[in-house]
Amino acid sequence: MSGNRKRDKDPDKGVTRRGFLGSVGAGAVAAATGVSLRGETAVQITNPDEMVQVALQINGRTHRLLVEPRWTLLFVLRERLGITGAKVGCERGECGSCTVLIDDRPRYACMTLAVEAEGSEITTVEGLLDGEELGVVQQAFVAEDALQCGYCTPGQVIAAEGLLRANPSPTADEIRHGMSGNLCRCGAYTHIFKAVNHAAELKKGGRP
Repeated sequence: MSGNRKRDKDPDKGVTRRGFLGSVGAGAVAAATGVSLRGETAVQITNPDEMVQVALQINGRTHRLLVEPRWTLLFVLRERLGITGAKVGCERGECGSCTVLIDDRPRYACMTLAVEAEGSEITTVEGLLDGEELGVVQQAFVAEDALQCGYCTPGQVIAAEGLLRANPSPTADEIRHGMSGNLCRCGAYTHIFKAVNHAAELKKGGRP
């Protein structure tokens, strides 16, 4: 990763680890006080063992289910809904393998409560598919060989998608900054950065 990260940069240009943790802290307060991620009134949490009903908008579909208020979005996605693209990694907001989009912005699913996400549009890596075809960012990652073991790849792809939705024409520094919240233990960063740039060109109708 770049050693010269601009950590106080406009969050719309991408989300750093600090930005993720800041939003996580705000989300925890919101959940405890009954306010959703959109600032609307949500479920008032009083007992962490009490099941509450939520309606989650995931990849264009509504899923209604009972959850415990303490369950993370990652747990609900994987263990209750079988949507397993977001991976279990550090489970403490450091690696980015569980990254999803919430209202088009990257968030760590392991640090987001399921009840917080009600009323927001959640996109996982499965939601980037165009039918049976890979989405643009997924195609770019394949074309640029931007993976080795592949475990972090879903989170990397989602982070790249979120970056390009906020900034369709990022510079090299903006790409490094926007992807800095996702770790690749295989060290494929050079190819990942190339893939993000490639995806930006594809989204603009550029080279295949």
